[in-house]
Amino acid sequence: MGDKPSISSEAEELEAFLKELEAGGQVKEIAGWESGFPNLSRSLNGILPGLCLLIGPPSSGKSTLAKQLCDQVAFSNSVPAIFFAFAETKKDLRVRTLARMSGLESREIRRGSPYLLHWYGVPKPRTTDPEGMAPSWERLLRAAAEARDWLDLVYIFEGSEKTDIKEMEERIRAVKKLKGSQRAMVVVDDCHYLAASEQSFDGRLPLAAAMLQQMAVSLNVPVVATWTDLRSRHDRESPQAWAGRVPGAEVILVLEEEEERTKKLIQPNRAMTLHIVKNRGGETGKVAFDFSPPFSKFVEANLDSK
Repeated sequence: MGDKPSISSEAEELEAFLKELEAGGQVKEIAGWESGFPNLSRSLNGILPGLCLLIGPPSSGKSTLAKQLCDQVAFSNSVPAIFFAFAETKKDLRVRTLARMSGLESREIRRGSPYLLHWYGVPKPRTTDPEGMAPSWERLLRAAAEARDWLDLVYIFEGSEKTDIKEMEERIRAVKKLKGSQRAMVVVDDCHYLAASEQSFDGRLPLAAAMLQQMAVSLNVPVVATWTDLRSRHDRESPQAWAGRVPGAEVILVLEEEEERTKKLIQPNRAMTLHIVKNRGGETGKVAFDFSPPFSKFVEANLDSK
């Protein structure tokens, strides 16, 4: 028989907890991890353990924002970050990451080195000498080299119809063990794949959310999961209507386009608002972003200057 768990009163455990807080070191403006987006970090009180749902219509940039958030948490906090992709390949996600880091458009990167190795239509020889490289290819290689250290903390796993919570938990534990870390950031893109297919699409949300919240609690990790709102623009309710639909989620974020502000941007850039409609650890409200699809990049918008 295994050892029985010890039983301690709140008074006994509170003393140890106070010592843990006292040993916390530097004063922190937020309780959780930095997200890489200052306004979002302040509003959420940082990235904390628990389930965060990121909801939005198709092609609103949910996957792009989730991958950027995954990368920025790894970079800003030096923690392993794990991205589970169900509808996209590793190649797709890597192209987006390279576009964001290098400032080269995704479509250019997808054309590969033969395209990037041409400079204004004139072929350039393949060389490792920076002086002889085409500017685009040199920029791509430089961006990849500069990101190597924090990219060593990021792991992408392609899911399938057979992927379940148990397999995901095993992957997370394996990465934590490999990196010698008790902490990890987890992103699950298109989380509806985790729920039973015989359920209606909307009926899968509470099932998937319950499983992911249990995983977040048992592994003590933050889990950001994306969910697609398939309703037509006419049938969609206000973002705040999502606040009470998933009781187990710690945070619910709803992404939508601001059409009037988009008109003021250079195409194909889009103005987006991230509504924080539920947040047990901090504030509710909204954060404005400018989204550049060609560069797969979200930037917090400074509305005061617009």
